[in-house]
Amino acid sequence: MESALPAAGFLYWVGAGTVAYLALRISYSLFTAFQVWGLDHRPGVGPELGEWADKNTDTQDMTVTAKQNADENNTKETANQNSQDAVEEQEKHVEQVIDEASGVHQVQKWGKGTPGSAVSRGKVVTGSTDGIGKSYAEELAKCGMKVVLISRSQDKLNDVSCEIREKFKVETKTIAADFASEDIYDKIKTSLAGLKIGVLVNNVGISYEYPEYFLEIPDLDSTIKKMLNVNILSVCKMTHLVLPGMVERSKGVILNISSASGMGPVPLLTIYSATKAFVDFFSQCIHEEYKSKGIFVQSVLPFFVATKLAKIRKPSLTVPSSEAYVKSALKTVGLKTRTNGYPIHSLMGTIVCMLPPSLNLKLAMHMGKSTRARYLKKAKKN
Repeated sequence: MESALPAAGFLYWVGAGTVAYLALRISYSLFTAFQVWGLDHRPGVGPELGEWADKNTDTQDMTVTAKQNADENNTKETANQNSQDAVEEQEKHVEQVIDEASGVHQVQKWGKGTPGSAVSRGKVVTGSTDGIGKSYAEELAKCGMKVVLISRSQDKLNDVSCEIREKFKVETKTIAADFASEDIYDKIKTSLAGLKIGVLVNNVGISYEYPEYFLEIPDLDSTIKKMLNVNILSVCKMTHLVLPGMVERSKGVILNISSASGMGPVPLLTIYSATKAFVDFFSQCIHEEYKSKGIFVQSVLPFFVATKLAKIRKPSLTVPSSEAYVKSALKTVGLKTRTNGYPIHSLMGTIVCMLPPSLNLKLAMHMGKSTRARYLKKAKKN
């Protein structure tokens, strides 16, 4: 009996410590949720984002995948006979990439340039013709920002560009590019030449048509190459294009749109899940490497959003519309380097992180098999 007492005491403290840890995790999540959404934090508000925003440029990327809403406040430049002082503009530049099954979009917007400069601030949005991408483009335009739309279809780009110009009275620019290809980046670099990018949002990406076992994925070799190019190479290459300028100016924001599927392994979405985990890790590493140089990098990990990519048309409590998600996610910029972007998604993410990895793996496999069975059954009927 006496020998059992120390063991019982040990188990008691292990249990108490576990409960205390979980309570702290939940309390912290609730506190940050209140800080972001309860206090109605606006992107661009705060000294950090004010310092990052370059007065000449700002960029934003989106995809469903690739992209976020930005609010910007410009300060007036005062001049005297001897010199001109540019008062630091607190303009928030957010860009997001939204991945669509049909392609990827990226947007950059820019604002006013310095006196005598032919270049103005900009944000770039990829995947801007539908879903999250289009929502980002519109939110940016509401701020009075000029917008560069990058997507695969020039016809869709023209339609969205015209709609934004007429609705928000801002200048737009389009770049037709397919991120599934590897030879597009020289063209993008040339098109963006002269635009100082203050914010880049990489959210471009594609996923499976339906959950499937690795060896049974249709046209596997092509799928692997395409998904790596769109989901991974685009993030690295676009970051490479804009980061040097940000470092030179000691200001910049990069928003990388990952996915909740990147928070842990998701069987039957193996390649997609792995690519989104890469985006999450890449974001954390780049932030740590360059935060001392004034660069803020955020990893955004959404659950389901009502878009064509997710094949969900009706928004619900757990599935926000692209407009609602973008507005919410932008409020976390400058506050969190890793976010689920939406209150309910944040709660879901906290629960996922607290569950044992083995349980998450089994649940993901069960959900994947269920979704796969429904898809194949429906396809067979058709």
